[in-house]
Amino acid sequence: MRLPDFITQQVDRIVDEWEQFARTITPAAENMDRMALRDHARAILLAAARDMTKPQTASEQLAKAKGEGPEKTPSLDQAGASHGELRHTVGFDLVQMSSEFRHLRACVIRLWVASLTSPDLAYFQDMIRFNEAIDEALAESTAAYAEQMNHSRDIFLAILGHDLRVPLQAVSMSTEMLMRKTTLEGDALACAVNIKRGARHMAVMVSELLELVRSRLGKRLPIEAGPMDLADVVHAAIAEACAGNPECDPTVRIEGDTQGVWDAGRVAQLLQNLIGNALQHGSNKRDVTVTLIGETDAVRLMVHNFGVPIPGDAIGTIFDPLVRRADEELGAPSTSLGLGLFIVKEVVDAHAGTIEVSSNEAEGTLFTVVLPRKT
Repeated sequence: MRLPDFITQQVDRIVDEWEQFARTITPAAENMDRMALRDHARAILLAAARDMTKPQTASEQLAKAKGEGPEKTPSLDQAGASHGELRHTVGFDLVQMSSEFRHLRACVIRLWVASLTSPDLAYFQDMIRFNEAIDEALAESTAAYAEQMNHSRDIFLAILGHDLRVPLQAVSMSTEMLMRKTTLEGDALACAVNIKRGARHMAVMVSELLELVRSRLGKRLPIEAGPMDLADVVHAAIAEACAGNPECDPTVRIEGDTQGVWDAGRVAQLLQNLIGNALQHGSNKRDVTVTLIGETDAVRLMVHNFGVPIPGDAIGTIFDPLVRRADEELGAPSTSLGLGLFIVKEVVDAHAGTIEVSSNEAEGTLFTVVLPRKT
C-alpha cells in the first residue's frame, strides 16, 4: 500500500500513538484532556497525505528540501501553525513540541514498513515526500511557537517595567517631599540622600534587568494564595498610590467579612492599578471611591471615579495589553504602556474571579471585581 493511502486508512491508529506520546510530556501534559493531547495531529497527517499525491518535479523537490520552494500546502501550514500556538499556550517548550513531530515521523514509517510485503522504488519516493511534508509542518509550528514566545516575552518585559516603576516612583517622590518640607540635618539628611541615590541606582538596575530577561519567557501569571484580609491590602494600596499623588484622598467603604484566600502580592497589584487608573483618569483626585463588600462566598471590590467616560467601542478591548485610552494618546506625553488594566484582568483570572466595567458621563466609571474567597 502506498504511504498516502496508508496514512489516510490508519490515521486514527497513528493519532492514538501521538496522544500516548504527548501524554508523557510532563508537567505540561498532566492536566490536558484527550482532545488537547491529540490537537491538530489528524489534520497534519491528512494534509500531508494529500500533499504527497500532488505531482512534484525534481527541481521543485530540491527547492522544497532547501526550504526555498514557493509552493506550500495551506491546510498543512495552518494546522502546523495552530499546533505550535496551542502547544506554547499550554506550556510545552520548543524541544518538547519538536519531539512530537520526531515521534510522529518515526511512528508512521515504522507502522507503514511493518505493513509492506513487497516494497518497490515508488515507496522510497513516498517516504521522501512524507518527510518533506512533516518538515514543512514542523517549520510552520516552530515559526508560530516562536512568534507566540516573542509576544509573551514582550508582555512579560512590559509588565515587569510597569510594576517596578510604581514603587520606585513612590520612593523617589516621598524622598523629594521629605527633603523639601522638612529641615533635615546630620544623619537624617544623609539617610534621605542615600534613599534618593538608591532609588536612582535601582532605576538603572531595572533597565539592566530588563536587558537580562529579554530572552526569558513570560508564562501564565503564577499565584501563591494564602489567608488574608482584603481590607488591609486596600489601605496599603491607597497609601502607596497617594505617596506619588499628594492630592489624592480616596473614600473607602467596607461592609461585611473581607477575608479570604488570595495572593496578597497579586491582589495588591490589582488594587494599585485600579486605584492608579481612577486617579489618572478621574476629574478630581479626591473623588475616588473604593468599596469592599463581603458576600457569602466572595468579596466584591468596586473602584469608582468621575471623569471622561470610556467610549463604548473601547470597553471590549480595555483589558487588552498595550492598549491606551484615547485621552492618553491626545494628552501630554505619558510613560504608560497601557498594561495596568491588562494586569488587573490577569490577576482576576488567576483567582477565578470576574471583572466588569461600566462608564458614562452621568454615573462615572465603575470597575467591579468579584473574587471567590477560595481560589
